[in-house]
Amino acid sequence: MSSKATSVFDITKELGAEDAGRVKRLLEGGVRIPAQPRVVEELRKYMTRSELDVRLLARVINQDPGLTAMLFKVVGNSAYRQHQPFNSVEEILHAVGVRQTFNIVQAISLAGLGDIKKNRQVYEAFWARSHAVGQLAMLIADERIAVCNIFPDQAYLAGIFHDCGVPLLMQRFPVYCNEMRLGGASVCVDLAEEDRKFNTDHCVVGYLVARHWRLPEFICDAIRYHHAIGELGQHEARTMVAIIQLAIDIYFRDQRAANPEWDDLKGEVLPELGLNEDALPEFVDIVLERFTCGAVA
Repeated sequence: MSSKATSVFDITKELGAEDAGRVKRLLEGGVRIPAQPRVVEELRKYMTRSELDVRLLARVINQDPGLTAMLFKVVGNSAYRQHQPFNSVEEILHAVGVRQTFNIVQAISLAGLGDIKKNRQVYEAFWARSHAVGQLAMLIADERIAVCNIFPDQAYLAGIFHDCGVPLLMQRFPVYCNEMRLGGASVCVDLAEEDRKFNTDHCVVGYLVARHWRLPEFICDAIRYHHAIGELGQHEARTMVAIIQLAIDIYFRDQRAANPEWDDLKGEVLPELGLNEDALPEFVDIVLERFTCGAVA
């Protein structure tokens, strides 16, 4: 992806006619694609240098105490257990990696954006769920890295961003929250109902945000198709979608709630991750034990 800023107009041109029309109507109707925070832009600028100065990158991150605190919480996930404990941002950058840490910082930054005056509890519950799905995705990636070749930071990034179109639609449509029944922590947006009531698609909006933030292309595609793994064929985003969907299902299990999509998806998700239904219960127990016992709240 180009290092230059990717305009929303340019991204819209990459979409099919139907999706592009929807996005155009949403943008004209007042949906605002969030800009990247200054810390993220500053980090990106320094990361383009031929020689990386880890001390300088750490100083940039440390400018934002909230982001720094959340970074320590995220790398407290047992996916990074071999590197713990971390005593400074410099240590995180050295141990986890500069690009990997940047991915995590982007995810944290997205979840910290927005000013929802209505439905604040729903908004906060939404991001809490996204963080949990991101953390579970990290652990799945860590457990299946030899099979999937997806790294924990990439899985966390996709997990946080996968439904990021939802809060933007909450801002645009005052009735969206109630109409889509988003009051519960385990609610899953019904795409057909969303399309029927709002003539929109949170997956396309999420893709738009991800491209605007210049996420890796396969993660952008995973966000676009995270409800439609069957449409991806052998696309490299397919494995990431499988990780996201299994993370969502494990989240539902942890919440003791039914996942309305799992029966339709598991036939494609499990083989993609080198799992089968007989092995799944034990795998879920391993992931949940690491999730529950880890340092991340």
